Amino acid sequence: MVEKYRPQKLDDLISHRDILSTIQRFVREDRLPHLLLYGPPGTGKTSTILACARQLYKDKEFNSMVLELNASDDRGIDVVRGPILSFASTRTIFKKGFKLVILDEADAMTQDAQNALRRVIEKFTENTRFCLICNYLSKIIPALQSRCTRFRFGPLSADQMIPRLRHVIQEESIDITEDGMKAIVTLSSGDMRRSLNVLQSTSMAYGKVTEDSVYTCTGQPLRSDIANILDWCLNKDFTSAYKQILQLKTLKGLALHDILTELHLLVHRVDFPPATRMTLLVKLADVEHRLASGTDEKIQLSSMVGAFQEVRDLVVSEAS
Repeated sequence: MVEKYRPQKLDDLISHRDILSTIQRFVREDRLPHLLLYGPPGTGKTSTILACARQLYKDKEFNSMVLELNASDDRGIDVVRGPILSFASTRTIFKKGFKLVILDEADAMTQDAQNALRRVIEKFTENTRFCLICNYLSKIIPALQSRCTRFRFGPLSADQMIPRLRHVIQEESIDITEDGMKAIVTLSSGDMRRSLNVLQSTSMAYGKVTEDSVYTCTGQPLRSDIANILDWCLNKDFTSAYKQILQLKTLKGLALHDILTELHLLVHRVDFPPATRMTLLVKLADVEHRLASGTDEKIQLSSMVGAFQEVRDLVVSEAS
């Protein structure tokens, strides 16, 4: 579904109008520089440069004028000195203009390969343009960054994603509720690719896409489950709260990290005194840090419940 609905033209793309208008102008005036597109996944980086390439080249000359490599291809120093160098160095006899080399997930390239690429870019600027695509700009060496025009693709907003999702839903005749749509947009966090994958997998698994089926399909805790967990932590004794959360965790196959993430958002919405909220958030951050270090989930769960109980007792003592 992701490839089926990938935008084919620059005008089909749904976001980053300022970046697209700049690239359109570069293409129109035949002054395309080397590009470095970076940002989180599913925000339109690859779609933008592929649509740009389709606008630059006719179908029959596309394969001879565009070289696309991604992380699944071997991209060590040998590939930079071999296929990339030979593609960039050969001139086109019957076609004016430049060739295009697209290096997707360039942040996975080794330091040596990036240094070798810098020389290739310098040497063949006259007849080849390079487009590097990555998630993390910090993993691209400064020498490459300085040779490219950089564009950051931020996460998509809900307003941008929903019309595109509605188009796919209509084309595929998917049965979806309004809360199911909101759940998909919330869980995808601005990643269009993820939203389409969640939509497809939920539709195939459950037939009707609802909030519950989306959360169940992705293994995320339901909002009602998170509200129950917070209620148990604040209103029951330690042993009862711990046992009930552990039981829910086991029954629904939830990860403590996901529970923590959702609890963190809920703590911001609950009416705690400011000092109490800060204390609680610091304690939750400590639990999350220890979890990331590979500690035991059950021990960290007891620590999380203990943090809520401690804060609750603090509030009660201050009130009395």
